Amino acid sequence: MNDLYDSTRKGWSDMWEDATVADELATMYYPRSQAIMQAFLPWLPRDAPVLEAGSGLGGPVIALRRAGNSNVIGMDYVESALHAARRHTPGLPLFTGDIHAIPCADSTIGAYLSFGVLEHFEQGMGPALAEARRVLRAGGILVLTIPYPSLVQRLVAGRRRLLGKGPLVHDDFYERTYGRRELVANVVDAGFELCALRPTSHDYTLWSLGGPFRAPGYYRSSRLAETLGAALARLLPWAFNYTTLIIARKPA
Repeated sequence: MNDLYDSTRKGWSDMWEDATVADELATMYYPRSQAIMQAFLPWLPRDAPVLEAGSGLGGPVIALRRAGNSNVIGMDYVESALHAARRHTPGLPLFTGDIHAIPCADSTIGAYLSFGVLEHFEQGMGPALAEARRVLRAGGILVLTIPYPSLVQRLVAGRRRLLGKGPLVHDDFYERTYGRRELVANVVDAGFELCALRPTSHDYTLWSLGGPFRAPGYYRSSRLAETLGAALARLLPWAFNYTTLIIARKPA
């Protein structure tokens, strides 16, 4: 692997050291996360494994299994995060693996989930999507959330450049945003059929501005941010979303 790829892994390892499983799990019950979950849950199969690729501290895996999706499993390349998740929830089905070389046989996974992961690699999302397609069975479902270059995102990035901090959200690892056309093109070029595309997390866009838009807690938006975010989701959905949810299918 190259130096930037290794620094990405190190960046995630450092970040997970500064977080807790309880904190990450709590975010799964924030309104923005619940809205995303309710949007993709109907697409998940009940008769095959559902893989969260890049599961980190395991928040989504725990939350989904608590919600009755007992076939959800997690994978991450930061082993310390997996150990922390298992200390919190013994027996949680997790394994070590890289999204570019998943240790699963061809056509064995019913759905592939990736929440804010594929944007972190210099080579783009193509190689990871190809590997996702390999392990998914025919008709299998792909669910991604990816940062979107909204107006606020561009303003925040511009402010960082003016302050001399560079364009990255975290100075030790790579991250980028994807517009709608580019995101759809990547997914379709990888051999998937588009099922749904949805702007999400408008309140978190406001959270990134700080001040009255933040509430006490781990990345928690204030009631003001949630209220304004809900209005923006209706009025200007693609101007103020923080992420895009995309759902696609591997052709049968």
